[in-house]
Amino acid sequence: MKGFNELNGLELDTLREIGSIGTGNAANALSSMLGCKVTIEVPEVKIMGYNEAIDWIGGPETVTAGVLARLEGEINGIILSIQHMEFINLVLQHMIGNGVEDYQYLTELEISALLEVGNIMISAFANAMAGLTDMKIRLTVPAFAVDMQGAIIAVPMAEFGGQSDYIMTIGADFICNGRKVPCRILLSPDVRSLNFLLKKLGVLDEG
Repeated sequence: MKGFNELNGLELDTLREIGSIGTGNAANALSSMLGCKVTIEVPEVKIMGYNEAIDWIGGPETVTAGVLARLEGEINGIILSIQHMEFINLVLQHMIGNGVEDYQYLTELEISALLEVGNIMISAFANAMAGLTDMKIRLTVPAFAVDMQGAIIAVPMAEFGGQSDYIMTIGADFICNGRKVPCRILLSPDVRSLNFLLKKLGVLDEG
C-alpha cells in the first residue's frame, strides 16, 4: 500500500493529469453558471504535507470560505474547494449583481449561491475523475464554512491524518473577462482509495 509520499514519477504525473482535467471541467462548469467564458491557466498539482498545504493557500490564520464534500463509493475521501474573496466576488457579481467586502457580510442568499457553485465545481471534478477511471464515485451533500484555513484543513487532517501526512493540492487561476481569480482544490482520498485509483489507471508500481 502506498501513501502520497511514496509515489513514483509516473504515478505522480498521472495524478497531475487527473488534477488538470478535473480543474478544467470545473472551469467549464463555472463558465455555464456565470454566463461568461472562464478559462484556466495550467494548473499546478502538488503533493504536500498538511502544514505546507495550509501555508500554500494563505496561512493557518487567514480567514477563507470552503465547500467540502466527501467522496464515497469505490473511492473514499474528502474534496475541498477553497473560496478566497476574489473568487467569491466574481461569483456574486455575476449571479446576484453585487459583491461583499468581508466574509462576515455574506447573506443567506449569497451563501446559497456560493455553495451551489462549489458543489457544481466539485461535482465536475469528481465526474472527470470517475470518467477517467471508469469508477463509481458519489458525493455527499456539500457543506459551506467560513473559518481560519487551519481549522478548515483540520477536517481532512482529523479523518485521514493517521493514514498519511500528505494531501493532493491543485491550484490555478481562473480567468473571466480578463480578470484572474485563484482556484484552490484539495483532494484527500484514504490510502486504500489512492491505491485503488492508481490500479484502475494502470500505473501502480507494486514492485
